[in-house]
Amino acid sequence: MSERPLQVVGSQPTSPEAEHPFTIEELAAETGFTVRNIRSHRARGLLQPPEVRERTGYYGQDHVARLKLVRQLQDEGFNLAAIKRVVERAPASADQILTAIEMVRQPFETEQPQVFTRQELRDRFGDPEGMLRKAEDVGVLLPLGEDRFEAPAPSLFEVAEELVALGVPLHHALAVVGKVRDSSRTIAREFVRLFVNDVVKPFEAEGLPAERWPDIVRAIERLRPMSAQVVLAVYQLTMTAEVERESPKIVERLTKGRGR
Repeated sequence: MSERPLQVVGSQPTSPEAEHPFTIEELAAETGFTVRNIRSHRARGLLQPPEVRERTGYYGQDHVARLKLVRQLQDEGFNLAAIKRVVERAPASADQILTAIEMVRQPFETEQPQVFTRQELRDRFGDPEGMLRKAEDVGVLLPLGEDRFEAPAPSLFEVAEELVALGVPLHHALAVVGKVRDSSRTIAREFVRLFVNDVVKPFEAEGLPAERWPDIVRAIERLRPMSAQVVLAVYQLTMTAEVERESPKIVERLTKGRGR
């Protein structure tokens, strides 16, 4: 095996030893894989060969990133044959692919979930049984067992409390949440379809060029604020038009019975 030249970063040379500091045992400890699994992945072509010095293989951060990618893809449900196709087809580094996967999987919601007991819900909304079933149906509450429930978006409960204080029955408020959820699902599917058809598929057709991976990551990142901005703007326009359409009826009801 020929020696690799030293790489210069700034004024400090980087040696092969610095680039590949891990033995296979140390790589196993670093990544949580067993030595046997690492050897198996290397034999299957899932892991690139090590740097060999004096008949000992040494591994670096590229190997760490590749093993993290293998584990991530396994968690996503890919089998080893499919993972091999991914690492063979994608010319980008494992870090770039991992970043794209993590961006895709990152939740859109920004609220921290909150856990309530059944008694806490009863204290806030009265007898919760009917409300609990409806809240679970529309996704406002997730049952955790032992009379505990998680609210993925606690702000919805604050809105519900305010609506109840204004005289809106809780089951009416939850029914509206359910309709909004159904409409939001349709909207979300349209944005995902837009991204897949106009960004992912053309990138795939180009052969997943390495230099374009940062563009894909940026596109995934921008999808979040752009989709929220579009939904809010369209909602505001639609709500204005709907209120204007219904306002004569609302005014008539508010002034009904008054002298004219």
